[in-house]
Amino acid sequence: MAQTLDDIIIGRSAPVKDLKRLIEIVATANTNVLVLGETGTGKELVARALHAESGRTGKLVSVNCAAIPSELLESELFGHEKGAFTGADKARAGRFEMAKGGTLFLDEIGDMPLALQSKLLRALEDKAIQRVGGGEDVPVDFRLICATHQKIQQKVDDGSFRSDLYFRINVFPVQVPTLAERSVDIPLIAEAILGRMAVDQKIVKPKLDDSAWSELSRYPWPGNIRELRNVLERAAVLFAGEPITGAHVKENLLRLKAPDRREEQDALWAASEDLMGIGSDVLTGVEQALPHPSHYADWFSYFDTIDLRRHLRDVEVVLIEAALKKSEGMVSQAANALKLQRTTLIEKMKKLMIERTVPSKTESSTKLNS
Repeated sequence: MAQTLDDIIIGRSAPVKDLKRLIEIVATANTNVLVLGETGTGKELVARALHAESGRTGKLVSVNCAAIPSELLESELFGHEKGAFTGADKARAGRFEMAKGGTLFLDEIGDMPLALQSKLLRALEDKAIQRVGGGEDVPVDFRLICATHQKIQQKVDDGSFRSDLYFRINVFPVQVPTLAERSVDIPLIAEAILGRMAVDQKIVKPKLDDSAWSELSRYPWPGNIRELRNVLERAAVLFAGEPITGAHVKENLLRLKAPDRREEQDALWAASEDLMGIGSDVLTGVEQALPHPSHYADWFSYFDTIDLRRHLRDVEVVLIEAALKKSEGMVSQAANALKLQRTTLIEKMKKLMIERTVPSKTESSTKLNS
């Protein structure tokens, strides 16, 4: 059964609704689409959704331009004739021809060599290609979707990407939101991923409670959905069929500290007896990661004002105190952890009245409010 748009792009957040609307608008057109977004956001899923909604009868043919060596990429895309090079013992159609009547998805287009960029531009303009070692034009009929995580305009400016090709593929740009920007979708995405793992890998799904979902939603997810998938696979290994709390998410899933050699044997025994035991006896946790800046985007949907100076000051106090605590009061080490000059940290400590021996939360609050 064919997948629907909602099956491919999972989520109900405002950014995802906007993304789906764009897909529905452009899907049936022959317009070239450039999908932009950070690594791991699901750009290939957007390409799959565009193809599924397009009504085109051909296949979706995908090529990762960064994964294929440049000397092989030309043959992969354009195909080759028999005897075109050593090892070409028979003619072979390339991805352009395979995508006849369908969609060609060029992932990481920013990594395509300049020489191939010119050939791609010609193929788009002429609707025909020549195989490597061939002299005849081969008509092609495909809808082009490109994707990149790079700032491709900068590559145009520095001369590593052709400006004429950029304008040719950037007819309809689609920006894919980060996972942090759509954190409310995490439970839906996670359940879908765990469901696929249960079928494909025969795992027993762990049971996440409300505190676990809260911690997953607060984490900034620099690796986006790809990182979420890794974390869920880790959860399936450590907590198969077991409940997972917010503490487990922080201590065992988001950061995993391997035991040292003296603890290793005990950890193996604990793991074989009860995987839950790893969390309390072997692994050490870390403090909650900083909120992602995008988490503040909807602030004024819920509140009328924010005391920005006070909020930023409080963040500085908490982080400086945490760094001093971690370094046991060693200012130089704390400065390194905060990526500050030692003199800069000392000035901030004086300004914020922070002592080298970290005060209790009550004392710190008293100083700030005095």
